[in-house]
Amino acid sequence: MKWGWVFLGALLSLGTLSWGEKGLEIPEYDGKDRVHDLNTKNYKSVMKKYDVMVIYYHAHVENNKNAQKTFEMEELALELAAQVLDDIDDEDIGFGLVDEKKDLSVAKKLGLDEVESIYIFIDNEIIEYDGELAADTLVEFLYDVIEDPVEIIDNERELKGFHNIDEDIKLIAKKLNMKLNEVDFYEPFMEEPVTIPGKPYTEAELVDYIEEHDRPTLRKLEPHSMYETWEDDIDGEHIVAFAEEDDPDGFEFLEILKEVARENTDNPDLSIIWIDPDDFPLLVPYWEKTFGIDLGSPQIGVVDVEDADSVWMEMDDDEDMPTADELEDWIEDVLSGKIDPDDDDDDDDDDDDDDDDDDDDDDDDDDDDDDDDDDDDDDDEDDDDDDDDDE
Repeated sequence: MKWGWVFLGALLSLGTLSWGEKGLEIPEYDGKDRVHDLNTKNYKSVMKKYDVMVIYYHAHVENNKNAQKTFEMEELALELAAQVLDDIDDEDIGFGLVDEKKDLSVAKKLGLDEVESIYIFIDNEIIEYDGELAADTLVEFLYDVIEDPVEIIDNERELKGFHNIDEDIKLIAKKLNMKLNEVDFYEPFMEEPVTIPGKPYTEAELVDYIEEHDRPTLRKLEPHSMYETWEDDIDGEHIVAFAEEDDPDGFEFLEILKEVARENTDNPDLSIIWIDPDDFPLLVPYWEKTFGIDLGSPQIGVVDVEDADSVWMEMDDDEDMPTADELEDWIEDVLSGKIDPDDDDDDDDDDDDDDDDDDDDDDDDDDDDDDDDDDDDDDDEDDDDDDDDDE
């Protein structure tokens, strides 16, 4: 996983802003070093100190100033996250750095195989964090990781609820129209589930089904999984929709998008990524510049993940949102290849070919001129020879 788009997330959590009132202050880095540089001599002893170990397997930084600045920001994001989590009583959480070049042997022993990734070691498990490298997002993810799955029953009311939990489960199952020993699979934003076939199930069968259907028709880009989602493209492309859920136009467009997704949920080639610009305020200028769009209003387009070439549906700000049928027709044109972001590349290639043809024509003209000159020279020589013979 790469911190590929733009490294701005750390800045969000490292600013020196303050609300000016006690109780509403944004944490600032206190300057204390909490992140360990792990190597073959110390990694075992350091990891034994903590219940949870967060390790950033980073690229080797040498004399490249830009790379050094980027790494410093990454390290500061980790330092701030370590500082925020330093006061947790129940869990000791440690942070460490592993250099891909200097600490390659440590990476191999720990099973770190992807550079610029964060790995979380907890309870003999390794969890790969695939979100943005920002202190706030990382801390939120770690809170979910360390959340205790065991609920403590400490009063009569909770004990009574525990004994009656079977009745609650029956009511929920009845509400969901589920049958005994049945497993229903819910896609995001879908109103109706799909009953997994083949009961009674084995664990392997359930895992296989979920892995086969783990790409939803419509999914939201989240800060904690943004890179994992972006890397899961279809033939190198993504259909991307920008819409602010809290904005009236954005909400209307999102409802239309959900309707189209529900109507086409059986299409394995369709997967739409919904991005709420409010979730990524620092990336908005970058997206607008890269894609040439205005995120002040809803947008939908198809993006090439390699070079960020894109084509966007024409939507007039002064008119109503497109209907579900219009949106579905546009998506069908994308899936059929009628709308393709690579068309721009083809046009560029055609221009290059035209230039090459022009150059070839010029070369041919030059060759013809040279041949004519040679013929003229030969004629002159023949005339001279004739004159000599006459003499």
